[in-house]
Amino acid sequence: MAEDEGSHAIAHGVTEQDEGAVRRVSPLEGLFPFFCERTFMPLMNTPFAPGECLKAVESMEAGVQRDIAWAEYYYFSGQPENAIGRAQPYLASDDAGARLSARLICSYAYLHFSQDDQALAGLAQIECALRDMADGSPREKAEAAFVAAAASILLHLPLPQNMPNMENMLPLLPQGLRAFALYLRAHSLYLEKQYGLSAGVAEAALAMGGSNFPIPAIYLHLVAVMDYMSLKDREHAHDHLMHAWDLARPDDLIEGFGEHHGLLGGMLESAIKPVWPAEFKRIIEITYRFSAGWRRVHNPVTGEEVADNLTTTEFASAMLAARGWTNWEIADHLGVSINTAKRHLSHAMEKLGVESRKGLERYMLR
Repeated sequence: MAEDEGSHAIAHGVTEQDEGAVRRVSPLEGLFPFFCERTFMPLMNTPFAPGECLKAVESMEAGVQRDIAWAEYYYFSGQPENAIGRAQPYLASDDAGARLSARLICSYAYLHFSQDDQALAGLAQIECALRDMADGSPREKAEAAFVAAAASILLHLPLPQNMPNMENMLPLLPQGLRAFALYLRAHSLYLEKQYGLSAGVAEAALAMGGSNFPIPAIYLHLVAVMDYMSLKDREHAHDHLMHAWDLARPDDLIEGFGEHHGLLGGMLESAIKPVWPAEFKRIIEITYRFSAGWRRVHNPVTGEEVADNLTTTEFASAMLAARGWTNWEIADHLGVSINTAKRHLSHAMEKLGVESRKGLERYMLR
C-alpha cells in the first residue's frame, strides 16, 4: 500500500471481505486490536497522546461506538448537557455495552442539573443490569460489575448486594477499563482509610500500562493525590496532580478535577489556581454543580451529612483541619496568610454550627 493510502486507511478506515460479506474495519483496529468492535466506554479504553482526544473519537467507526465516545468526551470535558444528548438515545439500546455506558454517563451527568430522580433511576437500572447479566457472557458480567462499582464507589455508596468480586472481573476487562477499575479499587481503599495501599494500587496501575490511557490515568493520579494529602505528603501529591493536569489540559478533560475537589485537600487552590485561573474557575463551577447533586443522592442514602453550604475554599480548609493540619500548615499549603486561613476555618465552623475541629469530621468527606 502506498504511503498516502496507508495514511488514508488510518484516518478513515478500510473495508475488507469477511466470510463473503464486506465489513468496515475500524481505523483503530490495526493499532489497538483489543479495542475493536467494543461499544462499552470506548474512549476510556483508548490510548491517545495528550491533545489528540478528538482525533481518537473521530477515528472511530460512525454509529454507536463513536456516539458513546462523544458522550464520554463531553462528560469528561465538563459538558454534561451534551453528554446526555449523545448518550440518552442508547439508554434502552439492544447493545448491552452501549446501554451500560449510557446509563453510567447519564446517571452522573444528571447530577449537574438537579435531576436527582433521573440519577437515582439510572443507578437503579444499573443494579438491575447486574441481575440481568447473571446469565450473560463473562465479558458482559464484567462490564455490568464495572458500571455498578463506578456508580457506587464514586458516590460513596454501599456496593450492591449481588455485586461480584471485582478482582475476579479484572482479567475480563481490556487494559484501559482495567486501569479505571483499579482506580475504583484504589478509591475504595481510600474510603477505608488505607491510604498507603490505595496509593500503591494507583501507582502500580499506572506503571503497568494505565498511564497510556489518559482518562483512567487522570483518575488514578487524582486518587493518589487524595492519598498523599491524607498522609500529609504534599510533594508526592503535587507530582501526581501535575501529571493528571498535563494529561487533562490539552484536551480540556477537567471533569475529574471538579468531581474530586473536596478530596484533593486544597491542591487545586495551591497548584492550579495561581497559574491557570480561568481553568480553575471552570473546575470550581463543575464542583459546585456536581457536588450539589452528589450530596442530594449521597446524604439521604447513607444518612451522612456532608456539608453543602461552604465555599470550596472553606471546605478545603475544613477538610485539612479535620485531618489534623494546623492553621500554619493550611495557610502555607493554600498560599494565604495565617489570618486568612483562620478566617476560612472560622466561617466553616460557624456555618456548620460546630465549636471544635473534631466536630468538623461529621460534615467532611470521608
